[in-house]
Amino acid sequence: MNQLDALKQLTTVVADTGDFNQIAAYSPRDATTNPSLILKAVQKPEYAHLLKETVEMYGQYGVEEVMNRLLVRFGMEILKQVPGRVSTEVDARLSFDTEATVTRARRIIDLYQGEGVHVDRILIKIASTWEGIQAAARLEREGIHTNLTLLFSFCQAVACGQAKVQLISPFVGRIYDWYKKQAGASWDEAAMAGANDPGVKSVRRIYHFYKKYGIATEVMGASFRNVGQITALAGCDLLTISPDLLAQLAGTEAPLAKALDADAAKAMDIPFVQYDEAAFRFALNEDAMATEKLAEGIRAFVADTIKLEAMMR
Repeated sequence: MNQLDALKQLTTVVADTGDFNQIAAYSPRDATTNPSLILKAVQKPEYAHLLKETVEMYGQYGVEEVMNRLLVRFGMEILKQVPGRVSTEVDARLSFDTEATVTRARRIIDLYQGEGVHVDRILIKIASTWEGIQAAARLEREGIHTNLTLLFSFCQAVACGQAKVQLISPFVGRIYDWYKKQAGASWDEAAMAGANDPGVKSVRRIYHFYKKYGIATEVMGASFRNVGQITALAGCDLLTISPDLLAQLAGTEAPLAKALDADAAKAMDIPFVQYDEAAFRFALNEDAMATEKLAEGIRAFVADTIKLEAMMR
């Protein structure tokens, strides 16, 4: 059995791509997209027509509506390839605006429902700012499920659990990138691999806390840099993996052990914490890595959204 098949026995595997033609090869249950992945996809000849057709049909309604329609068009194509859910992202420029995030999310859901898609097959992706988490709490109460992304710190995860969001996406690879860059020449790749990887450790801490206290929010490790990070999280609720790393897993026959166990977490000595807004902002501010990576991630998604809009015009 290859490692991808072994992983699927322990964890729900999700494809992290806007290239829906690649998805079928790996039979994931769900798929995730973001503005950067969709920008990359529409620059390929086989997807350029999706952008062109969407602009021709909806251009008179303005760029925002064209963007919503394009996101849903990609989501519809992806849903043909997966039996489960697709994550569709709200404009990152709304990351600090609760009301606008809720409004945009509702619009995206309306468009999917207009195409006959059940609300349970869609996750609305929102950045894990305080405002984003509050928007997600409201949407969840309305029956709209959310995926809180750009999550780098324990306090973000705790606040998401309090908000009863459906799913969180802690970014393993970007945490790893930050610590590696900070260490510079003193970084020891072998010593910081597997269970010692700072991104892996972050997800394990969140997973254990959630399982210890019966928090129903799903944990989906994201943004992987290597297969070792993935195998060190085998047993996590879900893992969203790029096609390149899915191919590496499918091409490897090495055994795969379960690394995370919900029952074991229940017996762990983990203190309970919760955050109001002031405590959340302070805890996030105390975490230099999370503060920097959250801001950087929002900027990057905004830049790619602006590039997409320029192509529409």
